Order: sequence, then structure tokens, then C-alpha cells
Amino acid sequence: MYGVGMATTKSIPLSNRPLTDTHAEVLADVFAALADPVRLRLFDLVRRAGDTGVCSCDLVEPLERSQPTISHHLKVLREAGLVESRREGTWLWYSVIPGALQSTSTFVQR
Repeated sequence: MYGVGMATTKSIPLSNRPLTDTHAEVLADVFAALADPVRLRLFDLVRRAGDTGVCSCDLVEPLERSQPTISHHLKVLREAGLVESRREGTWLWYSVIPGALQSTSTFVQR
């Protein structure tokens, strides 16, 4: 039956305040960045590259996207605080920021 066992505002412990606007905005940026399938795959490739990171030039072929498209998606991931970059010569190398998903994981598991 619909409604049986559903939480109501009275059954949710209100002593634990809801997310602040700032925290909600940060989490929304992370979720939005990862909601795109190309960015999710891109984040996975960068994550699997480990601490040394991966050159943006090496991300074109596995994702079958153009360099400008890869660069755009990496910019979105960087602005969401998920990846960082370093320049080596003419190329940018990307790696996942340590603990980048910690607050997101904590939020989801609460």
C-alpha cells in the first residue's frame, strides 16, 4: 500500500540540519560533472592512471572524441574540484585530486 513505512517530516530527525546552501552547491557541481557519460568515463580513465596522471593527448583515442571536446570535459571536471592538471611541455597531465569524492561519498552514505 502506498505510504506505508514512508518517512514524514515528523519522523526525520530535525536536530540534524539539512545541507547548507554552499555545501549543496558544491555537491551539485560534482554530481553534475559526473552526470555526463563522457565525463564519467574520462574521470574513470584519469582515476585509473594513479598519482602520475595521464596526458590529455592520451585520452582522445579511448574516448573517441576530439581534443577540444576532451579539453572541455576536463575543464568541467577541474572546475568541480575532481581533477587537477600540471603542464609538461605543451601537454597537460591530469590526475584525480586526493579525497575529491570524500564529501560526496560521506553525503551519499549518511
